[in-house]
Amino acid sequence: MSRNAENREQFRPHDHESEHFLLTTVVGSYPKPKWLNRSKELADDEASKFDAEDLEEAYDDASRVITHEHENAGLDTVVDGEMRREEMVEYFAHRIPGYEFNGPVKVWGHNYFDKPSVASEVEYDEPWLVDEFEFTTNVAEKPVKVPITGPYTLARWSFNEAYDTEADLAYDLADLVNQEVEKLVEAGARYIQIDEPALATTPDDHAIVGECLERIVDGIPEEVRIGLHVCYGDYSRIYPEINDYPIDEFDVELCNGGYEQIDVFTDPEFEPDLALGVVDVHTAEVESVEEIKENIKEGLKVVPPERLTVSPDCGVKLLPREVAYRKMENMVTAAREVEAELDAGEIDVTAPTPQAD
Repeated sequence: MSRNAENREQFRPHDHESEHFLLTTVVGSYPKPKWLNRSKELADDEASKFDAEDLEEAYDDASRVITHEHENAGLDTVVDGEMRREEMVEYFAHRIPGYEFNGPVKVWGHNYFDKPSVASEVEYDEPWLVDEFEFTTNVAEKPVKVPITGPYTLARWSFNEAYDTEADLAYDLADLVNQEVEKLVEAGARYIQIDEPALATTPDDHAIVGECLERIVDGIPEEVRIGLHVCYGDYSRIYPEINDYPIDEFDVELCNGGYEQIDVFTDPEFEPDLALGVVDVHTAEVESVEEIKENIKEGLKVVPPERLTVSPDCGVKLLPREVAYRKMENMVTAAREVEAELDAGEIDVTAPTPQAD
């Protein structure tokens, strides 16, 4: 159920040329400049004169560069590319009292994850993202979206050593996320994205995620756009249940799967706005504008244009930076061309009628 059908319009540029408007955005992460990675190595080197203050300047510079890169690509809402974040759980666990780290855990192949443990009741101390948001807002001319790792994923991808159940931990974390969203809203944020990749691997827990979202949005004004991003999985196992989530937008990763699951969302009727991945983040091949236009039209099978958001499938941080930029640039061009064709009545936007039981 959409919290507010109109809060999307605040992101329409004042000089937008088309009557139709497809909101263009990114999921969050973006390739880091090579010099930022080198700066972190220098900061960790005791023999180097490169200190924490120098590293902070490097983070600021990288955030500034990537925010402008998003704007240059033409996106309607931008992110700083998560330049200050290394991993989506670790970043927040370091900022939440109750978490501790005991060393890396092997997850697959030769890859390790510094999986945290919840050793005591989690608490909210200092804001997690407000400084990051305020810096990006001061840099950007476009509205800034804030991605936050969701409480279910923060709980699921941690060792629970303090709570009776993982659900109890997730609910406490959801209350903390609610406090953080309140702080962000006070700072001016109007577009919040909750990332719950763990739901794709454990879809039977959709009710837990729903309760977490209810806690997150408690007291949050309806003009604040709340999105939920769930990575690739069997969406039929969480649909139509997600229609009951208190969100404005549901972001799905379907391009990588050739839109085989698009019909899942046509019966019963899809209630929130749809944020559709239209470029594949798993391949370095840059999709043509024409290919992306066809992908955008897949979304029009589910929702009308005024409820469609266009984005990459997921974060693009593993792609070469030039590839990531060209994908975004082509994505925006494709969206603008589809808008013009919609204005001209050249695209049939009649969504399929849900079948009767």
